[in-house]
Amino acid sequence: MFLGKICAISKKMCTFAPDLTTECLKTSLKTSVMNKKQTVSVLFMLYGILFCVCLIAANILGTKQMQVGPFSITAGLLVFPISYIINDCVCEVWGYQKARLLIWAGFAANFLFISFTSLADAIPGAPYWTNQEGFHAIFGLAPRITLASLASFLAGSFINAYVMSRMKIASQGHRFGLRAIVSTIFGEAADSVIFIPLALGGVIPTEVMLPMIISQVTLKTAYEIVVLPLTMQVVKATKKYEGEDVYDNGISYNVFKF
Repeated sequence: MFLGKICAISKKMCTFAPDLTTECLKTSLKTSVMNKKQTVSVLFMLYGILFCVCLIAANILGTKQMQVGPFSITAGLLVFPISYIINDCVCEVWGYQKARLLIWAGFAANFLFISFTSLADAIPGAPYWTNQEGFHAIFGLAPRITLASLASFLAGSFINAYVMSRMKIASQGHRFGLRAIVSTIFGEAADSVIFIPLALGGVIPTEVMLPMIISQVTLKTAYEIVVLPLTMQVVKATKKYEGEDVYDNGISYNVFKF
């Protein structure tokens, strides 16, 4: 009955004030579109939380050195590749624009974490506290390492998202596994090429840098290949749950455009 009254009123408005009716409909549609653009789903938010946790955890775990066969790596390798997997999932389901939002959120979280831990490390400890040396070993990142970490993360993550997005359009949404691996290779390569020279230049021999970069990219890509079947299932389930499968036709890839 209520719906019938609404329809009757709408018909009268169309008869006596067609311009006003059209303008109201345009305004309503515009508001609806704006609200849709400005909201994110709970699932996207959970992906974002996991993304930020992995980045922060990689910073802490990166203080431990490990030996895997002939490779010397940091324990950060356990969680850092997960950030690229999440990046792939978000870009595949929600598109580059949402991936861009995720990357900047991760950057902000990482920056805040590093800022607060550096401040805590700089403040003198209580007279009875004897763990300053251990605390400094974990949280006392050198400024150059901090800069290298943040710069390499941004470059690698955005390149990963860009390659993923463009390959999806080119392949018309097919071959997700290939796209995920190729985008990781490009992203991890950019990350390592920036981080290792900036963070370790002058500390390790120059001839060691290239093998180190290659080993980092190889191990991180191998990580993604091993978990790829799980990643594909997660993407499939996310698309089904969200009802989303975005293609980035005609968008701006400017990393600073929100």
